[in-house]
Amino acid sequence: MKIGFVGLGIMGSPMAANLLKAGHVVTGYDVSSARVDQLADLGGKGASSVVEAVAGADVVITMLPDSPQVEEVAPLVIEYGRPNLLYIDMSTIKPETSRWVAEKAAAVGVRALDAPVSGGERGAVDGTLSIMVGGAPEDVEAARPILSALGTTVVHVGPAGAGQTVKAANQLVVGGIYGLVSEAIVLLEASGVDPAAGLDVLAGGLAGSRILELKRHTMVKREFTPGFRIDLHHKDMGIAVAAARAAGVSLPLTGQVAQLVAAARAQGHGSLDHSALLKVVERLNG
Repeated sequence: MKIGFVGLGIMGSPMAANLLKAGHVVTGYDVSSARVDQLADLGGKGASSVVEAVAGADVVITMLPDSPQVEEVAPLVIEYGRPNLLYIDMSTIKPETSRWVAEKAAAVGVRALDAPVSGGERGAVDGTLSIMVGGAPEDVEAARPILSALGTTVVHVGPAGAGQTVKAANQLVVGGIYGLVSEAIVLLEASGVDPAAGLDVLAGGLAGSRILELKRHTMVKREFTPGFRIDLHHKDMGIAVAAARAAGVSLPLTGQVAQLVAAARAQGHGSLDHSALLKVVERLNG
């Protein structure tokens, strides 16, 4: 299929590459011309604007940092997309923004889905992302062959905006686990126990998680090269807290995690991987 891809960042670039590997024709645009050139080097087509990326596409995918960028790009996708275009926004944004996009799209016959992802850069590179999709069932089925090239778990979770609500839940859980793993490392080290050995045991038991599987070694070594930046997780925790307020529920642990992430950002760690919550816990302990 002809796919327009807007947003070739840490996640978008490997996702676009996997669509090329699956045999699709991908035309990509990003504010960074170097990223566009990188896609072209892989066999894709570079575009100089959103409109150029969208023109003639059967499917358009956006992978953008936040709601304001989606609010800027989505009207262009909707206006310049071909009739019956399938528009899949895979950004992590506010649920109300996704509902707004779906409403605008439906008014002109564009089929819109919100399909945020989990799995980080490694999952994007390996094509093993978990994808939570909101939208009409028939549109989700139409998108499934595309999404299956990007992830191994593709689940329709409800109507427009539902994907974003599930992603908010995902991010509060991920942040909470990072915080607890950080505390475990501090406890083990302060007690004279080898943290690498200790986390190996935890990873093989009931406390095991994908985070322990992928990140325990780099956390112990204090290697925080970003797969997903603190800045973005800070944005996502704001979405989670706002979603809880909108739903009228109390999520006290989510509030604490949001403050830890905010502290990491305030301490200047925004460009580091979200596993850098360890630096905040260490600072609390002097």
